[in-house]
Amino acid sequence: MNEERIREIIREELANFVFVDRLLVHKNVQILDARNIQLGKTNGTKLGTEATQKLAFFGSVPVVQQSAIAAASGGTPADIEVRAVVVLILTALRNLGLIAT
Repeated sequence: MNEERIREIIREELANFVFVDRLLVHKNVQILDARNIQLGKTNGTKLGTEATQKLAFFGSVPVVQQSAIAAASGGTPADIEVRAVVVLILTALRNLGLIAT
């Protein structure tokens, strides 16, 4: 195999790598300390594209998206105030996709 053929193979392999729509990683990914993941600002980025894909944070066991939580109803004025805060929390969890809508 001559040098030109080796260069051709490298070009072909790089083209296959660069022009595909996804990157498959068969090993763990480690991000060094003081490094960031920068995301696009126009369309956003998803972690998990289906509710059945599992995700975990801080060493917990990966789970699928959690079921929807129904808002409480009725009660005293104090209950209504607490309920308003719970609704805000539920909204935040739903907006992040951590619980179903």
